[in-house]
Amino acid sequence: MAQDSPPTAHNQTLLLPCHECDLVCDIDLGESSGWLQCPRCRHPLMRQAQSDQLTPALAFTALILLGLSLLFPYIGFEKNGIERAMTVTDAAWELAVYHHPSLAVIVIATIIVIPALYLLSICWIHLSLSARRHLPGSLLLARWLPRMQPWMMADVFAIAALVSLVKIVAMAHIQLLSAFWTFSGYALLLLITVTRMNTVSLWQRLLGNLQQPDSARSGLTARSQGLIGCQWCGQLQALGNHHCQRCHSTLHGRHPLTLQRVWALLITAILCCFPAHLFPIMTTTSLGQNEPSTIIAGVMLFMRHGDWPIALIIFTASVLVPFGKILALGWLCIASRRRDTLDMKNQMALYRITEWVGRWSMIDVFVVAIIVALFQMGNILTVTPGVGGVAFSAVVIFTMLAAHQFDPRLIWDQQQKLPPNTQPEHQP
Repeated sequence: MAQDSPPTAHNQTLLLPCHECDLVCDIDLGESSGWLQCPRCRHPLMRQAQSDQLTPALAFTALILLGLSLLFPYIGFEKNGIERAMTVTDAAWELAVYHHPSLAVIVIATIIVIPALYLLSICWIHLSLSARRHLPGSLLLARWLPRMQPWMMADVFAIAALVSLVKIVAMAHIQLLSAFWTFSGYALLLLITVTRMNTVSLWQRLLGNLQQPDSARSGLTARSQGLIGCQWCGQLQALGNHHCQRCHSTLHGRHPLTLQRVWALLITAILCCFPAHLFPIMTTTSLGQNEPSTIIAGVMLFMRHGDWPIALIIFTASVLVPFGKILALGWLCIASRRRDTLDMKNQMALYRITEWVGRWSMIDVFVVAIIVALFQMGNILTVTPGVGGVAFSAVVIFTMLAAHQFDPRLIWDQQQKLPPNTQPEHQP
């Protein structure tokens, strides 16, 4: 039952399941005010719930900076006496004008809409925590907060703007206008806000401390005890429940088709890789001459101009990361069925890096959006998006979906099936 003001958690011990390895951990809330980790896989579990005024303040400030970023011009340039300035929304608008509405939706959703909803949700939830009763929708918003996090890419867009500046600084005189600085501040505050959020602690503040099943024991997996843990609020409950009895989120057991779904998404991403790298990601038209540019051609252009760091960033984000992520997820799927001992520390590090790094591949798409928004000068110079950008966005999205679909508990389950003398040792 919901509690308006959760009890103090000093010197209280809780049993909390790790949603990456399924180990039930004995957590002493009075032990530390920092992040508490799973002793087996080192996954951060939670930190002690406390009254937090800084997080909503950061979220509210980020919203103000976002509003200012939408009101003023972002980047301006001057070439041959012609001046032009773009706003943040122009990066999506010009893509829609050139018959790429899907790219426009991706850009506007990932840098404005989803982050704004996330920040508004944080403000509303913390307002609810300070009220005598929960405000309407606060529990629903708390369930959606962690689901929105992977799709917020304002920081990626900010880095893409810097890459774009290096790419066009030799072509025109560039001006960083007021929205550039407010958007950079917004992206930074959004990143700080996300790092401060922990769903288990948030649910502890919303609904009070976790209910402890009498049969639960620490040091064993939840599944071996006939239990399942909610990955959002951390509540242990009987295996077989489809929705959490505490926060009502959907519970994720080991679905028999999990690996098949991951493989299907990876194969789709591989198929999208061919048009992404073979077709132009943008086309430059100058005085009637068309010059299409693929991803690799863009990397080679930076190298010819001596901009090796930028070439390395683009090559890493657009080539190494997508293909590396596909290979890594493919290996993890294979590892979850292998019958020999694996170094689980390395397997979990590979999984976490793969899950985190995928969104940065969107740099190339954002670079195209910014350059298309800037270079609309009629017959003198015009840049239009190509179908390669749509295909590359699909690669990024499908690999991200595959990473979030993969369940790392499958690898731990497989290792648990090995004979006792071949199981890997886990340092507490």
